[in-house]
Amino acid sequence: MNRYDSRQALMTAMAGTVAGQLGKALDAQPFATLAVPGGTTPAPFLTALSTAPLDWSRVRVMLTDERFVPESSDRSNTRLLRGTLLQNAAAAATMIPFYMPGDTPEDVLGELTAGIALALPLDVCVLGMGADMHTASIFPGADLLTEALAVDAPPLLPMRAPGAPEPRLTLTAPVLSAARNLHVLIQGEDKAEALDHARAAASTAEAPIRIALDAGATVHWAA
Repeated sequence: MNRYDSRQALMTAMAGTVAGQLGKALDAQPFATLAVPGGTTPAPFLTALSTAPLDWSRVRVMLTDERFVPESSDRSNTRLLRGTLLQNAAAAATMIPFYMPGDTPEDVLGELTAGIALALPLDVCVLGMGADMHTASIFPGADLLTEALAVDAPPLLPMRAPGAPEPRLTLTAPVLSAARNLHVLIQGEDKAEALDHARAAASTAEAPIRIALDAGATVHWAA
């Protein structure tokens, strides 16, 4: 685990690391794909990354997961991403949608999946983790947990869980574990303890963050 002296140092270092990996991907291929988490924790990292001197017109950006709410909602990760990462130099990036209007996630799942599949595999993926050891929107006890963890899972699945107020859409385990560069970004003593519990957990179903840990992800942490 990479430990940082402060949360500011963590966010700045993460931005530099991700920018470097995207740059190497762009040197080797026409396009690069970046997946990032929602929520408030990664916002400083995303803002710092937005100023990286990359050819952002060749970068495709997507979320690792999204709440099934319109962009006008304060709960929208898409809204957060537009206000943090997709600014400054990174405003030229292409955003891969994780939300379309519909009554349920299932109504738009096929169209969203088609767009995401065209941007895979992920060149860089940054994940968060909840205190319950969930990552993306793969929650312990979620309705489609087994399906999301399966080796033949589709790229995108709807997810409903007791700890999630609204339905979600999430990248699945095969997509996350296949990322060429995989990171976990966490902060706080509670998350460090949860990570220890995850490493000792009996199964990925109990601790979905094990998707990343078992795939060799680099964990970045500050108190």
